[in-house]
Amino acid sequence: MTDQKTIDAYSSRVSAYLSIPLPPEQIESRLAFAEAVGEGHVLDLGSGPGSDSAFFLREGLTVRALDATPAFVQHARENGVDAHLGTFDDVTEVAEYDGVYASFSLLHAPRKDFPRHLAAIRQALKPGGVFFLGLKLGTGEHRDDLDRYYTYFSQTEIEEALAAAGFTIDRITTGMGRGLAGSYDGFILVLAHA
Repeated sequence: MTDQKTIDAYSSRVSAYLSIPLPPEQIESRLAFAEAVGEGHVLDLGSGPGSDSAFFLREGLTVRALDATPAFVQHARENGVDAHLGTFDDVTEVAEYDGVYASFSLLHAPRKDFPRHLAAIRQALKPGGVFFLGLKLGTGEHRDDLDRYYTYFSQTEIEEALAAAGFTIDRITTGMGRGLAGSYDGFILVLAHA
């Protein structure tokens, strides 16, 4: 994600972002991801200020966090997370990770790039590696009230894209939650493996 307006929106709202409570479904799915990985090395892709990374560290995982927002990376580093500034295109590893966690990050990439990003994630995972994907449900591509760029998908589109990238879906959870812009949106949480 290299959309400057989206990065700027996050940069000026680190504290507000950190104060958003996670929906119960997301808390449960985050734990399910950690349990499915068990132990090993994970990539928190689009890690934000590092809250999920910190949770995974407490669960005994080794974590590399990657985000395009400098303020988020700085906050994560200040809180003991191995955070790096980068975009989805910086995922170039081969069979490196036991898990990749992409929680509401890939929704900031253009729709046309989604298959390419999924393929890179698949390549970065070890055989049988665990993949978590959180996205907002909907249609189209547009900016929200904070001027952040979003791509929305239907559940069917997500299932088909994951299958095309070589993933097997293990679990799907849907729900409704309130985000940084204050709107309530439907979401999907997918746990899959390579």
